[in-house]
Amino acid sequence: MRALGVDIGTRRIGVAVCGSTAAVAVPLVTLKRSSGFVFGNTIARMVEEYDADVVVVGLPVSLNGQAGAAASAVHKDVKRMKAALTVPVVLWDERLTTVTAHRALSKTTLSGRERRSVIDQLAATVILQSWIDAGRPCE
Repeated sequence: MRALGVDIGTRRIGVAVCGSTAAVAVPLVTLKRSSGFVFGNTIARMVEEYDADVVVVGLPVSLNGQAGAAASAVHKDVKRMKAALTVPVVLWDERLTTVTAHRALSKTTLSGRERRSVIDQLAATVILQSWIDAGRPCE
């Protein structure tokens, strides 16, 4: 099974992929978000290009599990995404994924600008790897 991981933000969307030969998520791309749901077509093309069987989208919830405004926005995007895609779209708890990504990047020599360009990809990678580690492997 091949999967795309997606971290939906207000400015950028990070995308990761796990391949058919290993159960390891790798960063793919950061998309700039414009108003509305323009990125859905791009995700649809990536599903086709990478022959993905599922799209795993991070759901931002608070540490106590409550869903706030960010989660509501993701739910709206996922609803549109499901209509645009031919594969299942799965929501996955993304608590602390951005924190994990920031910590990983803090150990690098990347500048602030360079970090901003990859942080969303890395967050998508953490989301997808978490999904894989929970027993939904990419084979």
